[in-house]
Amino acid sequence: MKILMVSLGCDKNLCDSEAMLGKLHSAGHEITNDEQEAEVVVINTCAFIKDAKQESINTIIEMAELKKTANLKKLIVAGCLSQRYQDEILEELPEIDVILGSTNFDKILEAVGTDDTKIIDSINYMPDTDNDRIVTTLAGMAYLKIAEGCGKMCTYCVIPYIRGKYRSVPMEKLLSQAEMLARDGVRELILVAQETTLYGTDIYGKKKLPELLRKLCEIDGIEWIRLMYCYPEEITEELIDVMADCDKICKYIDIPIQHSEDKILKRMGRRTTRKELVDLITALRSRIPDIAIRTTLITGFPGETEEEHESVCEFINDMEFDRLGVFTYSPEEGTPAAAFEDQVPEDIAEGWRDEIMELQQEISYDRNQSFVGKRLKVLIEGYLDDGDVYIGRSYRDAPSVDGMIFVHADHELISGAFVDVDITEANEYDLIGDVAE
Repeated sequence: MKILMVSLGCDKNLCDSEAMLGKLHSAGHEITNDEQEAEVVVINTCAFIKDAKQESINTIIEMAELKKTANLKKLIVAGCLSQRYQDEILEELPEIDVILGSTNFDKILEAVGTDDTKIIDSINYMPDTDNDRIVTTLAGMAYLKIAEGCGKMCTYCVIPYIRGKYRSVPMEKLLSQAEMLARDGVRELILVAQETTLYGTDIYGKKKLPELLRKLCEIDGIEWIRLMYCYPEEITEELIDVMADCDKICKYIDIPIQHSEDKILKRMGRRTTRKELVDLITALRSRIPDIAIRTTLITGFPGETEEEHESVCEFINDMEFDRLGVFTYSPEEGTPAAAFEDQVPEDIAEGWRDEIMELQQEISYDRNQSFVGKRLKVLIEGYLDDGDVYIGRSYRDAPSVDGMIFVHADHELISGAFVDVDITEANEYDLIGDVAE
């Protein structure tokens, strides 16, 4: 059958979608990007916050219309929305033929062939991901999901309720998958999970991320390894040493701190203090002077005051993060924080978000300006006809969430290849340069 995959939400979800595509292709199904010819549509949904849920519902409704106008015979909905609201969506969206849960995406072939409407296992089910993935990301890079679920139980977060407890993927499976990706031309591996820093604690009894990184560095063909979703309280000296010592590991780390003030951190169920965050960032920059640090914050958490918001701005100004994203708090049903009495009005949370992003623009501009006149290694990802310029990323840039480098060249550059670029200009988010002679 001709099957169309629609993947929504985060990069972890994308890994699941790629695993489903691999199973479908191996079983003889034809993968298509043309919704008019698709006989089966699979939507891998997100339900992390309100906006993500609405996007998932809108996509289901849009794809369901294909049953009236195109060749669509079966609509399958997988992922977090179907896990969290399985009975509601089957009742309210009767166009759905089958739903899969958030973690049993490996049963996609069963979903294609069944007349049942629901195939959902326990949220602590560990899917089989031994198949060949079909990588759908830009040339030269791929995500490697090293664990499933989370046990942190932050008071605002639904992930433990829809993804289950923390489960690491066995190291031998990850290494095998990484070797396969390298053979297929992947040059950058981006390690993702709900939390990467706890990798191995559940199956090996200790943190094994440093060991995994060392072994990934031994794989021929892989030139960059990037770390995302590192919880600050779990970052060890051993991990910092591995990042500092291994040339293949990008001098880049994503640390979602969510806030800087102790009272709010405690109410969020976070396990750090402002002082500990400062000490960690200081240690990272001392040990790895050229490290790029990314973080994310939440504004408008219940109980947050104007004074605490101003303290967050002072913290950001002092820390000078290279990359920073901000979300307004979204009260998610079933989470402790949704029942807190002192909810912050949405317009105030949005105003605080905008203030932080304006501050970060200034910081980012200054930090980017410091790269003018320097040479950076860049992974080329494509070409823009309208600008007669190539686009790529340096070690400082994770795809989709960070900036880009616009590269001028007088000869053709191949997507997925690395080139040295002399930086000539910089703005708030992006750099501009010429291919080095």
